[in-house]
Amino acid sequence: MPPYTAAQKQTIAQFVALTDTKDPVAAKFLKGASWHLERAVDAYFASPQSDASPVVLQSLGRLFDEYRDNVKDSPNSIGIEGAMKYFNDINVQLDEVTCLGIMELCKCEAMGEFNREGFVDGWRGVQCDTIPRMATYASTLRTKIPTNPDLFRRIYRYAFPISRMQGQRNLPFDLAAEQWRLFFTADRGGIPWSTASTPWLEWWLEFLEERGKKPVNKDLWEQVEVFMRKTREDEAFGWWSVDGAWPGALDDFVAFVQGKRGDGSAMEL
Repeated sequence: MPPYTAAQKQTIAQFVALTDTKDPVAAKFLKGASWHLERAVDAYFASPQSDASPVVLQSLGRLFDEYRDNVKDSPNSIGIEGAMKYFNDINVQLDEVTCLGIMELCKCEAMGEFNREGFVDGWRGVQCDTIPRMATYASTLRTKIPTNPDLFRRIYRYAFPISRMQGQRNLPFDLAAEQWRLFFTADRGGIPWSTASTPWLEWWLEFLEERGKKPVNKDLWEQVEVFMRKTREDEAFGWWSVDGAWPGALDDFVAFVQGKRGDGSAMEL
């Protein structure tokens, strides 16, 4: 190893601990990231899978096999029980956003179920073929989700189809509310939807309950996340326009919030 400073050696050791790789690989990525640990780790996990060797595929295949619930009838599926054990092994709680992030990575088509192709392709794409590496990836993902808008949005939008009942186009209110509480609170890995004068999440759910707990369609689901970010940037609605292409429920919610806050300058909707 070339001569490195004490600080650089420590950073290399941290990189190796996080990625379960070798010192030369750690040094390569750290140099490329100007010795910024988080950026180097991100680059490592995002780098192309150039060595998708039969050994890697076999490793992922064997790992998948360990968690199957019904080897005879469903050899290419991991069911609920196997998924629960798997998430526990990679230190992911079922009631945190990271759980959905892992499912999105593996292209799960049903809540808490993995298929072989999605599992192998997903983990191969981020160069993780062991439980320790997957646990490290999950830990990194947990940190990135609330701070990376594109990543958060991708997982948030993925949650809509996977949370629906089979054959249904919309999401029942109770399920939507459960997912909003997951995504819009910090203690479960989401983004807190609350500002100085307004408990947005609390009022949003109260508003929908007063409207009869109607099912939530895809457009409303997606626009709520956009609306959330706008309200966190400016809770006074300086960005709001009655001519904006928002779902009607959000138009009405603006009036609801203004009424709750007693806004003297509330715009007429």
